[in-house]
Amino acid sequence: MGAMVSFPSSGSTCDGYLADGGGPGVIVIQEWWGLVPHIIDVTDRFGDAGYTALAPDLYHGKTASETDGAGKLMMAMNMAQAAKDMSGAVDFVVERSGSDRVGVVGYCLGGGLALVLATQRPDRVRAVAPYYGVIPPAAAQPEWDQLDAVVVGEYAGEDGYLTPEMVFELEAQLQGLGKDATMHVHEGADHAFFNDSRPDVYHAEHALEAWERTNDLFREVLMAPQEPTD
Repeated sequence: MGAMVSFPSSGSTCDGYLADGGGPGVIVIQEWWGLVPHIIDVTDRFGDAGYTALAPDLYHGKTASETDGAGKLMMAMNMAQAAKDMSGAVDFVVERSGSDRVGVVGYCLGGGLALVLATQRPDRVRAVAPYYGVIPPAAAQPEWDQLDAVVVGEYAGEDGYLTPEMVFELEAQLQGLGKDATMHVHEGADHAFFNDSRPDVYHAEHALEAWERTNDLFREVLMAPQEPTD
């Protein structure tokens, strides 16, 4: 149902895949593979659910199908440019949808970037759903005090990249700062359990539970009536 579009990105442009369901904006952030068919399919699902869903192409046309190539693309990604591209994506869906409340969902690499974007654009990002997202190292930690979104995370109990202990440490850190953050760990699920293009790790039951919870989050936060301002 969607199509590729170009949008402004801090003096330049970025491409992305848009599935316009007419409602509030949702930014879908890729795994380390890039803007591959799975991410396009997920973006379509959010479009079908009624959102103006946009997946920015943070690798600018490059993708990978094996782990070595994906790792190289991830390491070569310019984080400053990625931040500009994600911010441009937020502005694009706000303008297109007419709603100033945006949700962000991301997977693997994108899960960590979803949290980063929420701290960089607290003026627009109201809900964020990180899926098994690798948190940046200490030297690149987000400014958590800037976070003003409801966070509902989906993580894997068998994840070797981001263990449940690390997940709950982050949850405690955010809650200690007064943030509305809840992290769910899916016991028995592996990293990338939502990716139905990977039968080696996909877990249908956990994927459906996470999908429904993310949609509940976006409906409650993005589609709720806004209180009038004086």
